[in-house]
Amino acid sequence: MTVIEEVESMAKRRGFFWPAAQIYNPVSGFWNYGPLGTKLFNSLISLWKKYWIKDEDAYEINTTNVLPEIVWIASGHTEGFNDKQTLCEKCKMRWRADHLIEEKIKNHQKLEGKSTDELTKIIRENNIICPNCGGKLSDVFVFNLMYDIKVSPTGDIKCYLRPETTQSSVIDFQYVYKSQRAKLPVKIAQIGKSFRNEISPRQCLIRLREFWMAEFQIFFNPENTEIENYEKIKNKKINILPAEFRKEGKEKEVEIEIDEALRKGWIPNKLIAYYLVKVNDFFLDLGFDKKRIRFKELLDEEKAHYSKKHWDFEVYSEDFGWIECVNNAWRTDYDLSRHEKFSKQKLSVFEDNKHILPHLYEPSFGIDRIILNLLLNNWHNDGKRCWLSLKPKLAPYIAAVFPLVKKDGLDTFARKIYENLKKKYDVIYDESDSIGRRYARVDEIGVPIAITIDYDSLKNNTVTIRDRDTTKQERIKISDIETYIEKILEKN
Repeated sequence: MTVIEEVESMAKRRGFFWPAAQIYNPVSGFWNYGPLGTKLFNSLISLWKKYWIKDEDAYEINTTNVLPEIVWIASGHTEGFNDKQTLCEKCKMRWRADHLIEEKIKNHQKLEGKSTDELTKIIRENNIICPNCGGKLSDVFVFNLMYDIKVSPTGDIKCYLRPETTQSSVIDFQYVYKSQRAKLPVKIAQIGKSFRNEISPRQCLIRLREFWMAEFQIFFNPENTEIENYEKIKNKKINILPAEFRKEGKEKEVEIEIDEALRKGWIPNKLIAYYLVKVNDFFLDLGFDKKRIRFKELLDEEKAHYSKKHWDFEVYSEDFGWIECVNNAWRTDYDLSRHEKFSKQKLSVFEDNKHILPHLYEPSFGIDRIILNLLLNNWHNDGKRCWLSLKPKLAPYIAAVFPLVKKDGLDTFARKIYENLKKKYDVIYDESDSIGRRYARVDEIGVPIAITIDYDSLKNNTVTIRDRDTTKQERIKISDIETYIEKILEKN
């Protein structure tokens, strides 16, 4: 089995995630988080809020999933939020054209931005057929990814499910600015669901039709991109694949100090440089190997219609290669200017004796993709056992409590320790099956330590602590368990 097959099997079996409505015939692209997946989700969101709300003094908002059509006309999504697809003339399956080409023609570059005629030509020249039935594929055509819905009893109000949370932050910018008596730069954050009618959802949690996003928007004066903490981060290094490399046919990233990247012109200003570093630091804090993360700058033909500069923050795994997990887009004043035009309301602010229409820079995090990559990059199978080496602060439980056997008072003694620990920590108790099987179960879901109560525990108030990653064991006093757990958490 491949790593993704092992991880997906474990995730369904142990309660991380599974397809929605799976007792019927599930509709692809919709997944539910089970008890353990929800714990991991909540831990990830908690850390995200620390980085992007608490540490940044950002304003968090919570907005609706449904917005009227005019919002998406103004934003350009009704015209520009499209994928190019092809239809099998035999089985009528629909496929995203660029994905089909990428799968059939390895190392095919720069498909984004190509016209429908260009993609059709590539399909014909390479005799690409329907993967489902081998039938002939139609000419490539444009397909809008948004879900439209009818609102009101008569269904005469056309709305859309949002494909991103950004527009809510943009159209609510003035309300946040005025109600909070804010000054530029204004930082707005929100976590919520978005919806995209993917042509061919696949790759587990990678390509979804309903997914979680965590977005951080900073509205700033384009004439002032200085940032207070830049000096603290200017010598930090990131892996970056700049556009100039890609234009030369190079697809290998380089490690570089952020200040040097700024001097080279790879990054346009200090504000954006600072937030690229912050994204990088966030993923390092999640436990990703620095060799498996990078920023890839998009070429002009690849960028979204709103973007002046755009970096995909990508994570590498053996199964999927480089996968985008964070959009980092300098959207300029595009969004505010468009909504100002269509709403006929002034969205500028008055500061420093002049009207300023702020620019918007946004790191946009795909939470589901991050969760899947956390599992893929922390999954280990040495042929004898499987374990998930999640950082303790992300693990669904910090510890498991086991009686060696379920008799002679060991279970009662273990229960007391468990009940005491769960007042402060997420811990799990298990007394069924052999101790070896119990170790295997908690290793598989990433529990950092197992606390075993044996006959010596009754004599001298000590327990055995077993480490998930090394399987090494040590003896400590029961009174030292909490101190031991705190030291584990501090190492994160």
